Amino acid sequence: MAFILFGTSGCHLCEEAEVILANRIQQQELEYVDIAEQGKWQEKYAIKIPVLYHKDSGKELFWPFSAADVDSFVDGFQSS
Repeated sequence: MAFILFGTSGCHLCEEAEVILANRIQQQELEYVDIAEQGKWQEKYAIKIPVLYHKDSGKELFWPFSAADVDSFVDGFQSS
């Protein structure tokens, strides 16, 4: 199970998302992608960040999300 957090530097919402995710997803299972450095992601997520993305399924959790939302999102992949 692996996740990507799409965001960019200087984004206070992305910083809030990182705090929420810190205790919910193991560090080795979470990759951070700065959309400003990758055109395809910038085009897709420019006004939607932060976005939590599940690599295997392609499912996305869009901001705003709470700790409970993240727990539910992650748990959905652990039981499958």
